[in-house]
Amino acid sequence: MVTGANGQLGKALQAIAGNYPQYEFLYTDIDNLLIDDAVALTRYFDEHEFQFCINCAAYTAVDKAESEPEQAFLLNATAVGNLATNCNRKKVQLIHISTDYVFDGNGTIPYPESATTHPTSVYGASKLKGEILVQESAPDSIIIRTAWLYSEFGNNFVKTMLRLMKEKESINVVNDQIGSPTYAGDLAEAIMQMLQRSNALYQEPSANKIFHYCNSGIISWYDFAVAIQQHSKSNCQVNPVPSSAYPTAAKRPAYSVLDTKKIRETLSIPIPQWEGSLEKCLQRLPASA
Repeated sequence: MVTGANGQLGKALQAIAGNYPQYEFLYTDIDNLLIDDAVALTRYFDEHEFQFCINCAAYTAVDKAESEPEQAFLLNATAVGNLATNCNRKKVQLIHISTDYVFDGNGTIPYPESATTHPTSVYGASKLKGEILVQESAPDSIIIRTAWLYSEFGNNFVKTMLRLMKEKESINVVNDQIGSPTYAGDLAEAIMQMLQRSNALYQEPSANKIFHYCNSGIISWYDFAVAIQQHSKSNCQVNPVPSSAYPTAAKRPAYSVLDTKKIRETLSIPIPQWEGSLEKCLQRLPASA
């Protein structure tokens, strides 16, 4: 079962499903299942048989969450808790996707899974609450934190930059927010590999079932935009600016780098460099993107 199947990660999972013929996938999204509807969710679990649930559903409007905290917490926390409860009830392995926003972004070295959480936005707080409810309601669940997700699907930084570079002669991009871009196609493959290794994780205590996954490399949004400009052979000029030039309702983490050593070493899951993954994504985008 894949929730949020029409989002970036859900679409990426659908794109590689054919590579895993041993599995049958059930895709759900708001058009056929509201995960914040506890009754409908319980009914779905009772009417369908599945071994795994990959939760890609989330409220991701980071700035809007500041003025809609109830909606953010409903989808990112309460609904996730209900999902975890049902997974535990039906002995379904839950793989839940979380975010770098659970940290305050004041760090200077990559955040390990054990780092103290301290969200500074409603979005981050709602995602952290979701993590807590997952661990309380279904201790066997796996939580994957990721950051700076992009793909050939939906709306994301890469597609926005490509559009702006066609429309404008120059653009300004912040250069004081640091992180690691994550290609949804790579994360989808990692999730499937984790799913195949999930039996080995059952013996671990719940605190050990949190993993960080981002593509390798540490850059700024400006660096990422320059790479997009170069790979797409755009003539648009990209200018570095501080975050103060673009005030937002929600505070963005200045440093979003996640330490991925655990997933690489304990599960032997390889992590591609961001440059190669960006190139792969751009090749898969239609020329009109």
